[in-house]
Amino acid sequence: MLSFLLSSTTLNIERSFLQNNPKMLYNLFSSENYIDISLPEPISFSDQLSNQQAYFLFKRIFSSYSTFEFYAERPSSLPEKESFILKARWSFRDKKNKNQFLFHIFFYLKEEKVKKNKKTQISWRITEIKAEKI
Repeated sequence: MLSFLLSSTTLNIERSFLQNNPKMLYNLFSSENYIDISLPEPISFSDQLSNQQAYFLFKRIFSSYSTFEFYAERPSSLPEKESFILKARWSFRDKKNKNQFLFHIFFYLKEEKVKKNKKTQISWRITEIKAEKI
């Protein structure tokens, strides 16, 4: 069950970037903690944000940059008890000048209890996003 939830989360992260869809990403942000986000140039952003602020940041990013490649590296083992780091390769293009960029992007995921339909479920949530240029 743990690996199924993680696979589903990984797939949703991939889809959100490939579809330039901040709403899908918002659904994966932690609602209990601030999200620590650090992205190098050309985005040049580093701060701790609420899930709603992170949504608006990625809305702005996806409106300025178009993803043309995003894939997560498949983990070779199950995550540790309550956290996991997902590493992905993200290629994107500036919509204004067509410059291309390539990042390794890391998502720190933690298990979080989420209430849905009066039931509490365990879900993987993003608590940190960091990237580095390749």
